Amino acid sequence: MAYNQVEQAALRIAEPVLEEMGYELVDVEFTKEAQDWHLVVYIDKPGGVTLDDCEAVTRALDPLMDAEPSIVGKHDYFSVSSPGLDRPLKRERDYARSMGKEIEVRLYAAQHGAKQFSGILAAYDAETVTLQVGKQQIQLERKNIAMARLAIHF
Repeated sequence: MAYNQVEQAALRIAEPVLEEMGYELVDVEFTKEAQDWHLVVYIDKPGGVTLDDCEAVTRALDPLMDAEPSIVGKHDYFSVSSPGLDRPLKRERDYARSMGKEIEVRLYAAQHGAKQFSGILAAYDAETVTLQVGKQQIQLERKNIAMARLAIHF
């Protein structure tokens, strides 16, 4: 996963603070919405994240983000959020947590005749993700994965 300079700086600042506070850093996003740039830090913890958690982490991180030359003046809004049910699988620990669970994968380019797959996460490494789809195992190249997330059934 490639992060831009603002995201890299935010990751570097947030990770030790969140670890000390007992939270997991899930992801950082720096995106433009309409005219404004949004810097969002996604956190998690066992049992889920509350609004009070987001407020506490915002209070801890906001002054640090404002003091970082790579970040200051580049974003219009800073927020802390929970990743939600449809959180993407991006980091190694996301895949590790999802082993044996059903995931959905969208690819940039078709592999095995399709661009979308749903199956049980059977294995992963730095280059590939292996899904159990029925009785068949399908290996997908990670560099070709546009999005991977836990399957949600209602």
